[in-house]
Amino acid sequence: MRDGVLQTLLETRARRPEAIAEAAQRRRRRPMVKPSGRLMLVAADHPARGALAVRGRADAMANRVGLLDRLLTALARPGVDGVLGTPDVLEDLLLLGALDDKVVIGSMNRGGVPGTAFEIDDRFTAYDAASIEEMGFNAGKMLLRIDPTDPATASTLAGCASAVSALADRRLPALVEPFWVERLADGRAVNDLRPASMVRALAIAQGLGRTSAYTWLKVPVVDNMEMVMEASTLPALLLGGDPPGSPDDTYASWEKALRLPTVRGLVAGRSLLYPPDDDVAAAVDTAVGLL
Repeated sequence: MRDGVLQTLLETRARRPEAIAEAAQRRRRRPMVKPSGRLMLVAADHPARGALAVRGRADAMANRVGLLDRLLTALARPGVDGVLGTPDVLEDLLLLGALDDKVVIGSMNRGGVPGTAFEIDDRFTAYDAASIEEMGFNAGKMLLRIDPTDPATASTLAGCASAVSALADRRLPALVEPFWVERLADGRAVNDLRPASMVRALAIAQGLGRTSAYTWLKVPVVDNMEMVMEASTLPALLLGGDPPGSPDDTYASWEKALRLPTVRGLVAGRSLLYPPDDDVAAAVDTAVGLL
């Protein structure tokens, strides 16, 4: 980002906060799904949960200007439909003029900070349905972690159900990202990615709210994806996550899963914004090519 552009962003943040709402009102908008029926989205809601690590580097996402530069590169690539993020990130992108003609999905519950005693009590601390509608965004996204050993799961389920209903009342899609959670011997909560556990999580997620008419699912690529995706008729997007293997292995697994009938596209963040060779444009172009 050029120094002048950054300085303008910083000055606007400090002196004209109302400029964010103004930028949202004049933003050129587009429908979430175009005739192709496919979506390629970049995810950038990780920092709001304190999750800054990528591929073993603990502070990879800590530099905000660096993150914005990577997002600007990704959003400018042909075939990228839009972005998923929290208010702080999306408002920076609005002020930078990067969201015209893009799908924008607001991340809603960021309260379940990893490694804390309240991790599973995942409060809705970012967008709500009303603010997503007011900003003219396309949808809301929520994380649902189901821990059978933690009673706080009940409040998270209720919060997600309420958000699904509130979005549907406004005819806005809800993108629900469900996981079954396993507790390790040291007490840490980790996502259980076994196919049977993912099927169970999807079964619960798609039943949340007063209607499933506007519900989409956000699903990790796991073993036996055919069986996993047969658990639902709802439209789904694959999540990129922070894959441990080589990029080639990751792309191959995405390509195979993208052939499944309910899978409509990909939401990838860390894997594309922070590739091993730091070539964001090439990583994004490869992902777009899979669609």
